[in-house]
Order: sequence, then C-alpha cells, then structure tokens
Amino acid sequence: MNKNVIKTSQLLKQIAFVATRNFSSNVFSTKYGGKHRVLLVPGDGIGPEMMFHVKEALKAVRAPVEFEEINLNSKTASDSLIDQTVLAVKRNGVCIKGNIETDHNNPSSQSVNVALRQRLDLYANVVRCKTLPNVKTRYQDLDILIIRENTEGEYSNLEHESVCGVVESLKIITKQRSRRIAEFAFEKAQKDGRKKVTAVHKANIMKLGDGLFLSSCREIAERYPDIEFESMIVDNTCMQLVSRPQQFDVMVMPNLYGNIVANVCAGLIGGAGIVAGSNYGNNVALFEAGTRNSGRGVAGQNSANPCGMLFAAGNMLKYLGLHEHSFVLRNAVVNTIGERNIKTVDIGGTATTSEFMKHVLDEIHHHTPEIDSIKI
Repeated sequence: MNKNVIKTSQLLKQIAFVATRNFSSNVFSTKYGGKHRVLLVPGDGIGPEMMFHVKEALKAVRAPVEFEEINLNSKTASDSLIDQTVLAVKRNGVCIKGNIETDHNNPSSQSVNVALRQRLDLYANVVRCKTLPNVKTRYQDLDILIIRENTEGEYSNLEHESVCGVVESLKIITKQRSRRIAEFAFEKAQKDGRKKVTAVHKANIMKLGDGLFLSSCREIAERYPDIEFESMIVDNTCMQLVSRPQQFDVMVMPNLYGNIVANVCAGLIGGAGIVAGSNYGNNVALFEAGTRNSGRGVAGQNSANPCGMLFAAGNMLKYLGLHEHSFVLRNAVVNTIGERNIKTVDIGGTATTSEFMKHVLDEIHHHTPEIDSIKI
C-alpha cells in the first residue's frame, strides 16, 4: 500500500474528526478528538481579562472545549480579519466574544458587532434577566426573557445625507424575519415552560413597519393557543418595566427596542455585569455579555464583574450539550454571591475580579465530582 495512504489513514484516526448536529438546540458543532472547538474573540476593554477568566473556569470545570482565538478588536479590525472571523465561526459553529467598540464620532466607522451578526445571520438575540440571591435590587423574583430581532430594523446600516444637513436613516422590517423571530420566541417560551409572550412595538406611529412586525407576531401566536399573547407600545413598556416588571415573562421585539429594553432589564436586576447574551442563527451561535458594553473605563483595574461573561460561557456549554458542566459553572457563580457573600463593587461588594474568581474556582472544584462520565 502507498505510504502516503497509510499516513493519511493513521492521521484520520488520530484526529477523529466528528461533526454532529443536535436538533434540539439546532447546533452544528465541530469536534476534534472528542473536544468541541470554539472561536474566542477577546474584543476591547475588559474583554481580554474576561476571556482569561472564562478559560480558567472552563478548565476548572473540565469542559471538553478548546479554543481557536482571533484577535479582532477596534484597533485590528479590517475586512480581511472580519472575513477570517466569519469563516472561523462557520467552521466551528460556536463563538464567544467580548464587545468590539465602534467609533460613533466617525461617520464612516461601521460596527464590527453588527457586521458579524448580519453576515452570520444571527437573527435571534436572547437576554435573560433574572434576579440573583444577595444582590440588592428594587424588585425580587424577576425572570424576564428578552428576545430581539438581531439583523434588521434601525441596524440595517442604510443611511445617507440627501442634502446638506438632512440625513435619512432607513428602518427595514420584513415579514419573513418578523415571523422568524416571533416563531423563535414562541418556541422558546414553549420549550422553557413559560406562559406569556409580549410583543413590543410602536405601530401606533410606524404603522407600516412596526405594524408588519406586530401582525406577524399575531399570526404566529395563533399557532400557540396555550401561550398568552399580548402587545405593548415600547414607551409604555419602559414605564411598566420600572413600575411593575413582574407582569413580563417573554418579550419579543425589533432590533433597537430590544437593545433598550434589555439594558433597562439589566438595570433592574443589578446592572451590566451580571447579564449574559446569546445570539442564534440556523447553524451558528455567538455568546457575549448581555449589554454589549466593552467596559473600557474599568479595563486593567481588576474591578470588573465577570459574572455576565461566566454566565455566557455557561450558556455556551449548555448549547454544546454539556449540561452538567454548564450547571456546575452557573451554580458556582450564584453560590459565590449568594452563599459566600463575595461580590464585586458594582453589585454592592468589595471583592476584586481576581478575588471573586478565586471563590468561583473553589466552588467549581467543590462541585466537579458531580459531573459524570467526563473524559479528560
């Protein structure tokens, strides 16, 4: 037999490349030698610090994950590097990233975050805002799921100056994408055992655009008679959130409203540092902090709250089918806050980032014997 054929055969056995699709989570994950390969993009601000702690936590929890890293940020961004990142996400199926800053003072500067969402068709952004034990907030026992259409609306990047001093910015709403995000919201509600979906809109003013979004949600709602459906104008929604947030369960909305509402909800449960965000497409998923804030002001000060990014990592593990690993990681964070009373400054404590992580890792080591059938 040809020596090259023998070498190739041996190499294939060693690599043991397996691509598996998990239809329950619609994941296309790539495995090399039994490990999930994930793209890691540190981003700007506190992103690199948070990714270091994510790696620490995943190593401690013994998750079969290895990272491919691309240093894409506001300083290194280029068309070729964005192309490379898109290709890597498609190849691996899963990405975890820090926020990449956009220079809003430069009209020609385009958002890399938006470009990635659109090119990967990450149409659903999901942010869960749930109160944590031992974090003092105005309201307790909140658990709100915000589902945001992630690829069109005001984020379509269609702006122009028609005449000097007059700018037109186009908001794009399509029936296909409105129905798609509505169906995602109702499927998610049904899967998670939730009781109500609220569609947020401004159809009283934007009768065609938001009207199309609202009518699409109503059409999809008819297919889920066991789930209560209501609609609410976005300005009233914000008032209701700060006065009586317990009324909300699952909320679905166009792009810009989702950004605003998710940040309001984050404030209700303790702030940006404890909220994770997940972005889903048909065969890819991207996990990040829920409020998409780079945290540049606290970068390098060992004071940033790592909870949001750790929760994002937990969501990633769950998406990959590593449910026990996800459970241990999430519980370690919650127990560090709730039982050990270790909190960073932003949620009423005095711990530094490294001190907080020391306790999280200790919690993980305490609970890892609960993970069964892990191959190291």
